[in-house]
Amino acid sequence: MDDLPVGQPADRGDRPAASGDWPATQHYKFFNHTACEFYPCHDMPAEQLNCLFCFCPLYCLGSTCGGNFSYIGDIKDCSACTLPHRVENYEYLMRQFERVSNLAKSTGQAPRGRAVCENDGTD
Repeated sequence: MDDLPVGQPADRGDRPAASGDWPATQHYKFFNHTACEFYPCHDMPAEQLNCLFCFCPLYCLGSTCGGNFSYIGDIKDCSACTLPHRVENYEYLMRQFERVSNLAKSTGQAPRGRAVCENDGTD
């Protein structure tokens, strides 16, 4: 998906691409879930923590996700990564969904391993 100016939706076929169809704000790009039991879950200012992509949609891309991760054996450890939690990365995440979709189509199965994030109650 290309980066679009605010108020300029992509032509999705089911909605007219006329101005005014989408909100003039960008509040939909940010959600801060302060009532979460694990909040704040990453080492960054709590008021800047975007919880919209709480479980990173790019996890399945493995080493090509673009985030700051490491592997502990076969487990991808994303506890040091704040890529999906910064509002300025919203467009980057949206552009990656085609890759995620293609991966799902090509494998037909869920990714192997499990994520380890700070304060998730696992080891």
